[in-house]
Amino acid sequence: MSRTASGIGMTSLRTRTRMIERLREQGIVDEDVLAAMAAVPRHVFVEEALASRAYEDTALPLGFAQTISQPYVVARMVEVLHAGRALGKTLEIGAGCGYQAAVLAQLSAEVYAVERIGPLLAKARINLRAINQINVRLKHADGQLGLPEAAPFDSIIVAAAAARIPPALLQQLAPAGRLIVPVGGASQRLALIERRPEGLVETRFDTVRFVPLLPGVE
Repeated sequence: MSRTASGIGMTSLRTRTRMIERLREQGIVDEDVLAAMAAVPRHVFVEEALASRAYEDTALPLGFAQTISQPYVVARMVEVLHAGRALGKTLEIGAGCGYQAAVLAQLSAEVYAVERIGPLLAKARINLRAINQINVRLKHADGQLGLPEAAPFDSIIVAAAAARIPPALLQQLAPAGRLIVPVGGASQRLALIERRPEGLVETRFDTVRFVPLLPGVE
């Protein structure tokens, strides 16, 4: 049975609206980010058996020991990255199922998304095609190396926790660019790196919990 036939598609607008209301209650105030979250049908990006839970504020399994981040974490990271400016050319490390790339695409001129797990990247392609998202370019590659052939980037977002910020990502950050990445091991916090005229400036934000950023490809 298709997702539309099962009623998921017909109820997604209502459940998306509730998700946006909850994000506001949780402190997300950037209306551009809220509109981007509302525009993307999250149920398309999760396993069909979990589609009824797509708009809950929880991470859900994708397989391959990976998860789709909870809506609040996606919204919070994008809000910190956005902060009143256009995202411009954006690089996402850890494309996963393609959901966050789709949200970023609502706010970016173009999105480049890197994923190290080949079968997961194939799912992302299918999901993005299903919603007609055309300004996202996907690549099977080691996220720790960034995407030098498309650099520099105005915005970089990392969907996995790094013990230390990969130097390649810092090198690929454009002037006035911003990079947001979870940093740490058992204890993680969001770190925002800004390339300013005086150099790189780091600011720490919320405590989070992400899978580790691993090298290589599968």
